[in-house]
Amino acid sequence: MKKLINDPHNVVLESVRGFALAHPDHVVVHEDPMFVERAEKKGDGLVALVSGGGSGHEPLHAGFVGYGMLDAAVPGAVFTSPTPDPILAATQAVDRGAGVLHIVKNYTGDVLNFETAAELADAEDIKVTSVIVNDDVAVEDSLYTAGRRGVAGTMLVEKIAGAAAERGDDLEGVTEVAQRVIDNVRSMGVALSACTVPHAGKPSFELAEDEVEIGIGIHGEPGRHRIPMAPADEITDQLVDPILKDLDLAAGQKTIVFVNGMGGTPLTELYIVYARVVKRLEELGVEVTRSLVGSYITSLEMQGCSVTILKADDEMIDLYDAPANTVAYRKGM
Repeated sequence: MKKLINDPHNVVLESVRGFALAHPDHVVVHEDPMFVERAEKKGDGLVALVSGGGSGHEPLHAGFVGYGMLDAAVPGAVFTSPTPDPILAATQAVDRGAGVLHIVKNYTGDVLNFETAAELADAEDIKVTSVIVNDDVAVEDSLYTAGRRGVAGTMLVEKIAGAAAERGDDLEGVTEVAQRVIDNVRSMGVALSACTVPHAGKPSFELAEDEVEIGIGIHGEPGRHRIPMAPADEITDQLVDPILKDLDLAAGQKTIVFVNGMGGTPLTELYIVYARVVKRLEELGVEVTRSLVGSYITSLEMQGCSVTILKADDEMIDLYDAPANTVAYRKGM
């Protein structure tokens, strides 16, 4: 294992400290308990958003803390949910009197720990609602969750719900928008190689040189099946087909298409995948209204990508277009 780290068991703390030093204009980092907070807090009376989960998926979630997106993010150990204490502390820190929305990826530890934190916050008269992101069409159940996993669609939930909160929607309205995105977004991923968790010291799974895994999770969970390495268009079709089967898209439907890199895939390849996705949708008469290409929800250094398609209405598109100013994502600022 070759990584630019010091102590394998201290990676997250050292990384978060570096993140704070690099971006003091965007974030403030609290270490005990650990969470990342927006440097410039919202005004009173606005809904706040908190998300988080295991580290190793950067820039998710800390990179999306800032104007128009998250008010706080709670990083756990690599691929491990944060405990309720830092989630509660983050919730307390960002509440501006209008309540807090928890955006939770559908992994058992995340769901249970955010649920506990929400109950503790409620005992302190902080109103909390939660949404569970479960956009991965690859599997119904995995090693880490009951039901579908929460993957790259999480970013679109954070962007669109964050814009709704920024414009002044109440907690019920922000929650409704977030849930509407979840109900209409689907993702599917592929791995060309495994990643290595620092404290494990070895790849999370094994793939032959001529194999790829279709439907992989962001923690190295098994996918649907393995296939021989093939041209990009053939692999992309195997990601798009299950999404189209699951997402009822009619001619004229507006969509937001997101091709996400898993950490070790160059943009050159991601744009080849994106071009194929657009062609498939155009053949159906589906409109690609907005696009996003890049490595935003990663799995350490894994090679591979995911395709996310959001069946969007006009309000979602307007909120997606709204300004955002975070470390990892800026729009219209």
